[in-house]
Amino acid sequence: MLMARLLEEKLASLYRAGLIKGGVFLGRGQEAFSVSLGLHLRKGDIYAPLIRDQAGRMAFGDTVLDTLRTYIGSQLGPMRGRDGNIHRGTPGCGYYAMISHLGAMISVVVGGLMAKRLQGEVGIVGGTCIGEGGTSTGAFHEGINVAAVEKVPLVLLVANNQYAYSTPVSRQFACRNLLDKAVGYGLKGHKVDGTNLEDCLHVVGEAVRAAREGRGPQLVVGTLLRLAGHGEHDDASYVDPLHYQASYGGDCIRLAERTLTERSWLSQEELMEWRREISLEVELLSAKVLREPVPDPSEEDWSAISNVELRDSYSER
Repeated sequence: MLMARLLEEKLASLYRAGLIKGGVFLGRGQEAFSVSLGLHLRKGDIYAPLIRDQAGRMAFGDTVLDTLRTYIGSQLGPMRGRDGNIHRGTPGCGYYAMISHLGAMISVVVGGLMAKRLQGEVGIVGGTCIGEGGTSTGAFHEGINVAAVEKVPLVLLVANNQYAYSTPVSRQFACRNLLDKAVGYGLKGHKVDGTNLEDCLHVVGEAVRAAREGRGPQLVVGTLLRLAGHGEHDDASYVDPLHYQASYGGDCIRLAERTLTERSWLSQEELMEWRREISLEVELLSAKVLREPVPDPSEEDWSAISNVELRDSYSER
């Protein structure tokens, strides 16, 4: 969580300095919910994160170096400089590259799980994520419906962060609770305070366990607040200030740090040392990546189709 937060703060700084082109999308405020899924998945599982899941990505095995190389556009990165932010992945290792069309990854993960079923693999879980706004798309309906019909071991995290870009939840859906959607599709639904790491670990862990044991797809709704704009280009001036005073409006990392210190599991000095070590690592790797080559348009094969080099470059991970 903390590494993801400090890394994303550096990404925002690089973006403001003009050293990152395109968009920068942060998971500030959603780290506890996101990391809970990444931590409970294991080798052989499928993970398809969304734009605010840096914490979950890192828990699943993504690295600071790969993240920086992708955002900065290094030719040495997992996407060879062909993508500017969050569409990286290693499908051979179950880490699926994100599709920008919201809801589309659900069907992809369901397909991956059905393929594993046909190959005789058991005990596999597929996890993916979406925001509350994405639950209004047709792709969400199609994916979640077939998941329920086929009873695949899918765990879908829905981050209810109160805004779909600038659209508040009151203009997104009419049901009183997003868990009602789970009932409508015949899924098991779970609800959790998305700012509380301890609760997230417990509830998401139970959902993953249920899916792994063959109890069908699980939908987990985390109530929280997006503590940033849609991207770093967005100042989020439309957010109602009352949200920050609500129970879901807190910072999950501050809450986790307070819990650790109040229970004497960690001291303030140790927390400061963690921050110092992580910040130093991020700074050193940023400097390294900024010195690396970027794609040369005169030499690159700009085919939209993935090639063997791109497919196999991280096959051992």
